[in-house]
Amino acid sequence: MPIAPGYDPHYSVADYLQWEGDWELWNGTAVAMSPSPLGPHERAAAKLVFQIESCLQAQGCPCATYAGLDWIVSDDTVVRPDVMVVCGSQPGRHLERPPALTIEILSDATAEKDRTAKRSLYELAGVSHYLLVDPIAKTIAWLELGHDATFLDRSSEIAHAERFSLTLADGYRIEVDRRITFA
Repeated sequence: MPIAPGYDPHYSVADYLQWEGDWELWNGTAVAMSPSPLGPHERAAAKLVFQIESCLQAQGCPCATYAGLDWIVSDDTVVRPDVMVVCGSQPGRHLERPPALTIEILSDATAEKDRTAKRSLYELAGVSHYLLVDPIAKTIAWLELGHDATFLDRSSEIAHAERFSLTLADGYRIEVDRRITFA
């Protein structure tokens, strides 16, 4: 007896916008988001947003920091990074272009996806800087988009630094202090 073929639906942003609950959409596939992040994750996110936003405001930079905003990457891909920095015109609803900086804060439930699937997605989408923050190990990995449109691993440049800075659009810089991030 033949087995019925499997049905693998391909969803769009229009479908996604109708869903209840916390989801992402990866190349047409619905991906359930993990339950609410744990304390170390949320503390690191809050401290990073504060540090970055403070730097941006001090410079009068036309960039803004977002935590939990949907980024519509394409007609069938929507992600919600932990933290993003968006330069230039600011979104009225969802972000629909690559952010200058994307930060994912690792947890047991998301670390592998953040290191592989999201890394590839962010690289292909043209994200200039991608930070992977591990609040338990107290490490930060830094990937920067190179001239060949692939991520260069700059982690060794910041591995032992208490503070480091990233250059965003038009020469604006943000400072990240590990002591504050992991306090």
